[in-house]
Amino acid sequence: MTSTCPCCSGLAYAVCCGPWHGGGNAPTAEALMRSRYAAFVHKDAAYLSRTCHPTLRGGMNLRDLRASFALTWTSLEILATRSGGPADDEGMVHFRANFQGGSHEERSRFVRRQGEWLYRDGKG
Repeated sequence: MTSTCPCCSGLAYAVCCGPWHGGGNAPTAEALMRSRYAAFVHKDAAYLSRTCHPTLRGGMNLRDLRASFALTWTSLEILATRSGGPADDEGMVHFRANFQGGSHEERSRFVRRQGEWLYRDGKG
């Protein structure tokens, strides 16, 4: 049985975000954004930490992370992207992550270091 990826791509998890969660590197900023959303759904703190820019890893707020894991995430909408492709070193993804009772909208910035896309920061 194949499960649909929680990132709302319409693809099976095994061919969408699953490979990135298993240790691969997302090829674009949008793919990383989608895989990070799926990691929140799956409560995968290790992946979220691994895909943060090194300057953010030590400052990950465990209380905020636990609060996010307590939510029931329902869908992800990609509202806009800027750069973030396979040939870029920076990108932005504007998204809305919906959960039961509300949503979180953000413009996230991503950077690529040594071939790996990383979450840099975001503004709501």
